[in-house]
Amino acid sequence: MKYIIAIIKPHKLDEVREALTGIGVAGMTVSEVKGFGRQKGQTENYRGAEYTTNMVPKIKIEIACSADTVAAVNEAITNAAGTGSIGDGKIFEFDLAGALRIRTGDTGETAL
Repeated sequence: MKYIIAIIKPHKLDEVREALTGIGVAGMTVSEVKGFGRQKGQTENYRGAEYTTNMVPKIKIEIACSADTVAAVNEAITNAAGTGSIGDGKIFEFDLAGALRIRTGDTGETAL
C-alpha cells in the first residue's frame, strides 16, 4: 500500500477530484494549507494597499491506495493539476505500513 500527498493550487481541486474519481479512487482527505516553494510568496491587494505574503494558499490531498494504482493516481493528479506554470505543486509518495477500518475491523488493502 502507498500513501500519496499532493499539494496543488486551490482552483484545481475540482478537476483533480473528478480525475481521481474517474480512475476509481474511493476516498481522499483534503486540507487547506499555506506554504511556499519556488514561488517565494505572492503580492496581493487589500483595501487598496499592496502587500507581500510569503505563504501561498494551497490544497493538500491525502490518498491511501494499493501499490499497483500509484502510477495511475500520480498521472491523474499531474494531468488535472498541471498548468505548466510555477506553483503547480508536488506529489509525495510513501510506503503505508497498514490500514484499519474502524467500523468493520478490516485491515490492509481491504480497509481502503
